[in-house]
Amino acid sequence: MINVLAMILAGGQGDRLSVLSEQRAKPAVVFGGQYRIIDFALSNVANSGITKTAVLTQYRPRSLISHVGAGRPWGLDSLDSSVQMLQPYLGRADMDWYSGTADAVYQNLYVIEESRASEVLVLAGDHIYLTNYRNMVAYHRSQQADATVAVYSVPREEAHRFGVLDLDQNGRIVDFQEKPREPRSPWVSMGVYVFNKDVLVEQLQADADAGEASKHDFGRDIIPRMFASHRVFGYQYQAYWRDVGTIDSYWSAHMDLLAPNPPLNLDDPDARLRTAGAILPPARFGARADVSNSLISPAASIHGKVVRSVISPGVVIEDGAEVRDSIIQHRCVIRSGSVIDRSILDKEVSVGRGSMIGDGDGNVANFERPDIINTGISIIGKRVVVPSGMRVGRNVVIGPGVHDELLDRIALESGASVHPTQMPLHLFV
Repeated sequence: MINVLAMILAGGQGDRLSVLSEQRAKPAVVFGGQYRIIDFALSNVANSGITKTAVLTQYRPRSLISHVGAGRPWGLDSLDSSVQMLQPYLGRADMDWYSGTADAVYQNLYVIEESRASEVLVLAGDHIYLTNYRNMVAYHRSQQADATVAVYSVPREEAHRFGVLDLDQNGRIVDFQEKPREPRSPWVSMGVYVFNKDVLVEQLQADADAGEASKHDFGRDIIPRMFASHRVFGYQYQAYWRDVGTIDSYWSAHMDLLAPNPPLNLDDPDARLRTAGAILPPARFGARADVSNSLISPAASIHGKVVRSVISPGVVIEDGAEVRDSIIQHRCVIRSGSVIDRSILDKEVSVGRGSMIGDGDGNVANFERPDIINTGISIIGKRVVVPSGMRVGRNVVIGPGVHDELLDRIALESGASVHPTQMPLHLFV
């Protein structure tokens, strides 16, 4: 694997995650209590023995860059291993903001050349799965492929959300459809590619030369153009994989972790999941704490009731408070008498005494974004202060930093949205 360069695409805005990705790149969003989404791609790279890694950022990269740093938690800061954080910049005629996944790699061709790699592994930085890429690279080499696409089988009724590929009996890609209304195959692209270096450079240059005729995207442009003239194969991935690009898929992937036999093992010694951060004290459980079927992170302080929920470090749930079917991120405080049901709370949310979040008609979609917030899940942004006694309905969105905007309200009906009148500067940290 020393001849493989990994390039992780981590610049997406991810607006379908609503306020969770409003002030941070999607790969920097918290997942599983104490991890971030980017940890999965970085851990997979480290576990595969890949020594050369580049992370391509763009949208609000500050928290992502701070998290990855020099790559020490993943063993990528040694004499033999390294990680580069690559951002678009202005000031040269050949550089501009990335206009697509392929363009992002094209603007960093110099990294590919300097790596002296024979193959380039292109990864999405916002998917949840644990794997070793050795098998995929070995398959790519055994097929003498020019490019290999990791493919995953999904129910036909869900395939329309992805790029769908048809494979022949030898695994070679013979057709590609981008988000078709009526998919002809259950195999969808995972957004994971292995390219022979020279072929990748050639294809990226041709795509750049196409100008506005191309969207400059691997899934929409590069792979569809290649499979008829090159040896392009599908590597059939069989283990757990989730694209958590929507609120519903993000919440569902967390609930998967709470299954009696979770399909994704966060403590697999053969596929170790690593993250950055300080060593924290153990979680604390009070005398009246009642916790069932939940994940509780270090430094949490639980005195109330927690059911089917994922709790991040530093969360305080007071005696008499109850959290159900929810995701509570770092340092939130849930005061006594409050109930949180089927909701996602971003970092440092404060919920006053006797409040109820997730109450009402779950069939009323969010009025502003009915396309992405329609399954009864309410989302509370970073550092929101919910007043005591307030009732918040389902499919509600409260933007980051909202405080005074809620003081005169008794309730937010299902489907409502509240945004701050002025974004506090501290929310960009």
